Order: sequence, then structure tokens, then C-alpha cells
Amino acid sequence: MPLERIVSTALQIVDDEGADALSMRTLAQRLGSGTATLYRHFDNRAALVAHVVDRVFGAVELNGDELLAMGWQQALRTVAHTMFEALARHRNAARLMVEEVPMGPNAMALREHCVAALLDSGFPPRLAAHAFATFSRYVLGFAIQVNGHGGGGQLDDAQLSAVFQSVDPALFPATVTVAESMPVPIEDEFSFGLELLLSGLAHLRDDA
Repeated sequence: MPLERIVSTALQIVDDEGADALSMRTLAQRLGSGTATLYRHFDNRAALVAHVVDRVFGAVELNGDELLAMGWQQALRTVAHTMFEALARHRNAARLMVEEVPMGPNAMALREHCVAALLDSGFPPRLAAHAFATFSRYVLGFAIQVNGHGGGGQLDDAQLSAVFQSVDPALFPATVTVAESMPVPIEDEFSFGLELLLSGLAHLRDDA
């Protein structure tokens, strides 16, 4: 059975039912095969998960030379938004990345492109390493949360906005002042924070 089909099906299980639902047995049943077929490709569930995670990174198709040419800030901005969209489409798989650092070929290539852009623009190695680590955690954290609110009895943005605008101005005068701008849509929050991160990294590079 082709590895491509196995990993695609595994990702579908994670998308549909959550990361905990993925097991060798469940995957074999979905594929209509035996677990022995899967163990020819993967030593254990962790190896399968690593392939699933890297499949998500595979959706981020970026050219290293093009990223270098656009300068480090635009390169990281482009990677961030592309990663955010890819990970947000697979929030259940994105949660798996919290457990261990992605080391598959697609994740390695993406890391290589970003770190190369940082080094090429004058970031010292240690600062480049810290910059990419913080940057990737930032993107992952937001991607896991996108579309995660509004379910499970939580208020949606329109309801939250109404609550902010109805609070007692004597108790929460600052909140009332900004109530018309709250809550901030998560995509706007992501872009705003990303610009702060890039600006801060620029200062650190210049001081280094």
C-alpha cells in the first residue's frame, strides 16, 4: 500500500476525530488492511505521527531562493502567514507539534529556509536560532487557537463584543473606552503580533 495513501488517511482521522483517535488499529480499519501492513512503514505510532505532522508542513510550498531574495522580514512574514493557514486547516494535527519538535524533511526544509534568511541578513547564529524558535512557537500557538472559540458553550465574537460594551463604566472605564474594538479577530491579532515580533527582532539584530 502506498505510503502517501496511509499518511493521508491518518491525517484525515486526526482532522475528523482528533489526535487521540489515531492508532495503528484505527488506521488499519479505515484503510481496510491489517496492522502488519502499517508496521512495514512505521516502527510505532510515534513514527506515524511524525509523518502526519510533516505532511502538514508539506502544504507550505515555499522556494528558498525566493525567500532569500525578498529579505528576512518579508520572508518570515510570508512563511508565517502560509504556515498559519496550513496549520489552521489541521488544528488537531497542529496540537501534535506541541509535544515534540518537528524533524521531518518538510519541516527541516522550512526551518533551513528561515534560518538561512536570518543569517544572510546579519543575524548572529545564536540570535537566528532563538528568533526562529520563538517565531515558530508564535505561529503554532495562534494556529491551534484559530476557530477554536465559539464552541463548547463559549460566547462568539458578536456576543463578546456586546458584553464588553455593557460592562459598568465605573468599574471598568478602560474596557469601556476600547469596547468597540473588542474582541480583536484572531487573524488581526496574529498579524499585529507578528509585526511586533519582526520589529523586535530587527532591533535585536541591529544591537548585536
